[in-house]
Amino acid sequence: MNKEKSYLTNPFNDKVHSIVAGIDKDVEHGEDILMLGFGLVMMSTFFAPFVPPSILLPLVAITFAISSSVARINYRNMKQKLQVSITQIDAHDQIILKPLSKAFGEQPPLELGDSFNPLKNGKRTFKCILGGILINPFWMPIFYMMGMQIDEDKNLGLLNLAIIGVERRIAPRLSKN
Repeated sequence: MNKEKSYLTNPFNDKVHSIVAGIDKDVEHGEDILMLGFGLVMMSTFFAPFVPPSILLPLVAITFAISSSVARINYRNMKQKLQVSITQIDAHDQIILKPLSKAFGEQPPLELGDSFNPLKNGKRTFKCILGGILINPFWMPIFYMMGMQIDEDKNLGLLNLAIIGVERRIAPRLSKN
């Protein structure tokens, strides 16, 4: 499968608009991935009467792990595509897109391997242990993976706010065309 390496796929469109529209579409895709994970976890309650917790709880944790990992990979691809696209446009347009680059730099996500390491995520690990003590120790992996999912959602939320700001900034420019 040939993946696009840039958001500038159509040379006839406004370059800034193409980049913003492409990254907006990718953010929506990342949000869809996360919502699919949440939805699958919510649907797991239908299986609770039939499937023992020793099987269902690990499946819930695996669902969160897969959805947050795929969302993280999507986020990294967005960052790379934006960097490539920015190098292909004028300096004036690069200034307009600065908030998007800044959004990727404000809260850089850990490497995927580091996200799974409980020793490198002390705050998340502490919250999981506390939740396990208060609710059920078997839920600790679920809480940990849910924390990864929430971190991905925060990253996409910050990026979405940056996209909205850039769209407002380029709206007058698009209305002239």
